[in-house]
Amino acid sequence: MAIPKVVLNDGYKLPKVGLGTFQLRGGIGYHQIISAIKDGYRSIDSATNYDNEGIVGKAIRDSGVPRDQIFVSSKLPGKYHGYDDALNAIKESLARMGLEYFDLYLIHWPLPKRGLYVEAWKALVTAQKLGLIKSIGVSNFEPEHLDKIIAETGVTPSVNQIEIHPYWVNDQRVQEDAKRGIVTEAWSPLGRGSSALSEPIVKKLAEKYDKNVGQIILRWHIQRGIVPLPKSTNLKHQRANLDVFDFELTDDEVKAINTLDRQDGRIDGQDPNEYEEFE
Repeated sequence: MAIPKVVLNDGYKLPKVGLGTFQLRGGIGYHQIISAIKDGYRSIDSATNYDNEGIVGKAIRDSGVPRDQIFVSSKLPGKYHGYDDALNAIKESLARMGLEYFDLYLIHWPLPKRGLYVEAWKALVTAQKLGLIKSIGVSNFEPEHLDKIIAETGVTPSVNQIEIHPYWVNDQRVQEDAKRGIVTEAWSPLGRGSSALSEPIVKKLAEKYDKNVGQIILRWHIQRGIVPLPKSTNLKHQRANLDVFDFELTDDEVKAINTLDRQDGRIDGQDPNEYEEFE
């Protein structure tokens, strides 16, 4: 199954659906990631703070799929936002994964109270020039954070990975990314166990299109120009999450799902302006 791709602002191509690996760890996680790759996933998203870079890298190396056909992402933790620390952290992540380069590397959170995210971004720019990273981006960045790093370096992120799901539509942030030529990725695109999958409108659309509710929500993301990164430990669900390119919601159906948005819809209440990342 060939997954369509979106072209990033630096020319690299990102598959329109990727595998999130949050909480996929150890031997079980290894086999889940191997299975996902064999089923057609070509974008694998990890992070140092997921504590799984080792098994993600091993699964990629053992998959039998050529390295240049898998788009591998990871993220910089907040404790390494200093320039030198960030550069060393990137090299350590590559060593843990057993890889020579990342296809995409993100600053995990801006942590504006610490005020070092510009230093971290400068380190990513350097790492890109050194060939350690092909495409550089950010995660959970607000428009003012984006503007600051762009103004300081002249380099615009290729990706901003943020929280998006039916209870947190986050449309303004998606539009702000698009205005800057940045592709938006969605973490927890299905709402991480929320009741969004049980919403009547989603269930009704699943019946109409003969799809499951997760596929409806993933299609909703894709039609908004968002790249979802669903995580599933269920191999059947993993396969289904890729099977979202043979139907299309109407504009009214996309808008109907948008109405599920909630003012308090964030999964863990993580406001990027306030959130202090765990160490």
